[in-house]
Amino acid sequence: MKFDNSGLENQTVELSRLDDIMARHGFVRAAQWDYERVTYDRKYVIKEGTYYLRVQGYAIEGDVDSRYALIKLLTPILGKHYYPHGVEYGEDEHFPSSLVGQCQKVLEQVKREIEKAKE
Repeated sequence: MKFDNSGLENQTVELSRLDDIMARHGFVRAAQWDYERVTYDRKYVIKEGTYYLRVQGYAIEGDVDSRYALIKLLTPILGKHYYPHGVEYGEDEHFPSSLVGQCQKVLEQVKREIEKAKE
């Protein structure tokens, strides 16, 4: 499920600030990066299953492994995890409305912090 019009897509933010903001909202980058891309995941375990809210971005300046990179964010997505196959993001998936609401709320909080960091 895509969160179109979340306000995060096409935002640009310096990597170290983005790492701090995302960590404060329960997102983990861990090893989900390469020299040009980053992926932040927030895990939700509810009775319907395990879900991941994912925010991805790519470097438009610098490299992710360096001390500086300017990251442009993509549209956030929500997927359901199926063991042992992985995460499915398709439109055929059912996402509980309470979970979708929680995700929208956290994405709005992240957006506000990114905008505040730019001031």
